[in-house]
Amino acid sequence: MDTTQARKNVIDNQIRPWGGLDYIANNALKAIPREDFVPDNYKNLTFADIEIPLTKQAKMLTPKMEGRLLDALNIKKNESVLEVGTGSGYLTCVLSKLCQSVTSIEIDETLSQAAGQRLKNLDINNVTLEIGDASKGWQRSTEFFDVVVIGASVPKITGRFFHLLNVGGRIFVVEGTGKAMSAKVITRLSEYEWQTKSLFETQLTTMQGLETSVKFKF
Repeated sequence: MDTTQARKNVIDNQIRPWGGLDYIANNALKAIPREDFVPDNYKNLTFADIEIPLTKQAKMLTPKMEGRLLDALNIKKNESVLEVGTGSGYLTCVLSKLCQSVTSIEIDETLSQAAGQRLKNLDINNVTLEIGDASKGWQRSTEFFDVVVIGASVPKITGRFFHLLNVGGRIFVVEGTGKAMSAKVITRLSEYEWQTKSLFETQLTTMQGLETSVKFKF
């Protein structure tokens, strides 16, 4: 497989037609070898329009979702980013090319360690990896961020995520349950004011720890 051409095809055939038009972000997506972040038994699906499983709970975002969220966030080189859900580390690596620094939190220590090795192999040095459970709230000291990327859906976005943002900062999140999920960007306009923009309807794996309880079946 010609992976360079395959990465270009993903941009042309999946990301741009679905609204991922940010030239700088697309170049970063194309430059990072996605195939190096995909589990061996899914290599043949590296560039497919699916969420590739990493563990029983964790999955990689689809290429078009990655492109669309980056387009919506319009990340600047001087900004700091918090990523919730390191996963394979692929999007972490892409984010690192677009901003000043990335802090990425992951509940699964094994995934975080593997992602750290991949980032090291690519000489990425502006990323800090953390182990933690974001479903219960997380903030390292009193640090705030310009961008927050939540890599799994949440039933309802809560204030603990809002207050991680600097004024002018943005959160990308997929909110909802079942088939009723909506991708949104939330912008902090002032200390006490936020603006929410709905982007598109979608479905995404729920953040570990926030899964809806299974109801009784009769």
